[in-house]
Amino acid sequence: MLLPGLGSFAFGWAIAHRRPPFDEQSLLEFASLHGLSVVQLGDNLPLHEMPTHRRESLVLEARRQGIQLEVGARGLTETHLATYVDLCREVGATLLRFVIDLDGYAPAASDVMAIARNAVPELRAANVVLALENHDRFTAATLRAVIDGVGSQQVGICLDSANSLGAGEGLAAVAALLAEVTVNMHVKDVAITRLPHQMGFVVEGRPLGCGTLPLADAVARVRAAGRCRTVILESWTPPGASVEDTISSEAASAEISLSALRKLVES
Repeated sequence: MLLPGLGSFAFGWAIAHRRPPFDEQSLLEFASLHGLSVVQLGDNLPLHEMPTHRRESLVLEARRQGIQLEVGARGLTETHLATYVDLCREVGATLLRFVIDLDGYAPAASDVMAIARNAVPELRAANVVLALENHDRFTAATLRAVIDGVGSQQVGICLDSANSLGAGEGLAAVAALLAEVTVNMHVKDVAITRLPHQMGFVVEGRPLGCGTLPLADAVARVRAAGRCRTVILESWTPPGASVEDTISSEAASAEISLSALRKLVES
């Protein structure tokens, strides 16, 4: 069974601008209000930068609301991965999603494989599954080779519905290769429209179901494969005329998208 969840990147603008004040407690409040039992904190709310008391408050409130926490990070090095496995223990998370690259750090696929393989004993001991996200650079075939090379149920893919456009690949092709090893899914929708001068396209975020991505087919493939635990809502809300307009649109998109998300995971 797939569980719908809320990701911190569903409110990327609100978190970045802190207008209105929006943080991990706000995510928990929104999730609880809408009957969601999973919240994933991405690298826009990095746990390793939070003071201990703030993480403790996060855990207490999540338990009070009956919400399971998932953790996200960026920059897959052995040291950073070890830090986040410890943080997963601290907050009770069993899913750790990682974006591999960070600010000029772009390891080779062989290095990614080695880092993940070396971490398997610690992941197993902590009861944590590592989900490597398809995030622009690596093709689906390369990511599949990495996961197959690691060869452990403790390591899989976080399949993002839109990121692989950056690697020149569409969702249908990516899902066909990665569904079997997907342990977590990020869903967002986009519209892809040709520019008026006909010399290119614009890729722009839309609420779920209002774009062009074959989300239902991708979710169905992932469900059939049987390894995925949660489907997490994210958003690429286009900026508006002002910060206030942008944040308002983002909030409206989240409301619309949650209804579509439930239909996706229940169909």
